[in-house]
Amino acid sequence: MSIKTTVVGSYPLPHWLAQAPSEEALADATRVVIHTQEHAGLDLVCDGELYRFDVNHPQTNGMIEYFVRPLAGVRAEIGFSEWVDYSKGTATRFRSRPPGVVEGPIGPGSLNLPVACARGRALASKPFKFTLTGPHMLAKMLHDRYYKSPAKLAHAIADVLADQVKRLDADVIQVDEANLPGHPDEWKWAAATINKVLKAVPKKAKPAVHLCFGNYGGQTIQKGTWSKLMDYLNALHVDHIVMETAHRPPEELAVFKDLRKDIGFGLGVVDIKKTVIESPEEIARAIERAEKILKGRIKYIHPDCGFWMLQRNMADGKMRALVAGRDLYEGR
Repeated sequence: MSIKTTVVGSYPLPHWLAQAPSEEALADATRVVIHTQEHAGLDLVCDGELYRFDVNHPQTNGMIEYFVRPLAGVRAEIGFSEWVDYSKGTATRFRSRPPGVVEGPIGPGSLNLPVACARGRALASKPFKFTLTGPHMLAKMLHDRYYKSPAKLAHAIADVLADQVKRLDADVIQVDEANLPGHPDEWKWAAATINKVLKAVPKKAKPAVHLCFGNYGGQTIQKGTWSKLMDYLNALHVDHIVMETAHRPPEELAVFKDLRKDIGFGLGVVDIKKTVIESPEEIARAIERAEKILKGRIKYIHPDCGFWMLQRNMADGKMRALVAGRDLYEGR
């Protein structure tokens, strides 16, 4: 079976969209992003997550604020004492201000993922993937004054996300968790909460999970190893996982031999933390090395993470190399 090519999600925000944002401009930009991926030859395309962009939080491409700010029970205004309290927590390694304060029961509020998903689906002529941030990361970033427990808060967020996910029209629905790799001891409640979301994925779609060690403006922010998360990965109700492996030690791939046999493996072969565009030969060699270890387990190849911090010409070149490298490996 042929290895499929895809992206993790985000694409560099076009300068003209940032300068003159509107619904029409967003639709046009999304059309450009999807067409660029299709023209590069990707098998599974994404909308580029342009609708999330927050000018005040460009380092995370809005992957936190977009999901938590609209929720009922979350206040966007941060008081001074709350700012001080939050700055004492673990999240301050890469941000000192919370995206919001939880002061009541979490509800959907004005969050509307089906609308965002439908925009991309309507513009894609190839299989389409929709992405969302997972409950573990969202719960860990918020300043919680109500649930007083990250696990309880994550379960409440998962309930909201699951109710939205069951209404999504996409071929693949991918949930992203970038905080867990640095906190592997939290894997049990993290798995329980993300599985609520994954189980809500419509039967015609494939559930996927993306994990990385962080990508804050192109910087790694979590320390750890994939070996500490194998129990978590094997507990997921998922079709495939989408992993950061290009920026990791090559010998670490061996831990994935213990991955549950029915879970497809997504291999990161493009390092998004480097501006150099990989050659097709480098991509083919990366696939070959991994296949010698995993022996037929590779279902997708992709970048390690999103493209948003790169220039567009770099992202486009890396996508073309991704497809060319896969084709070279398969002898096309």
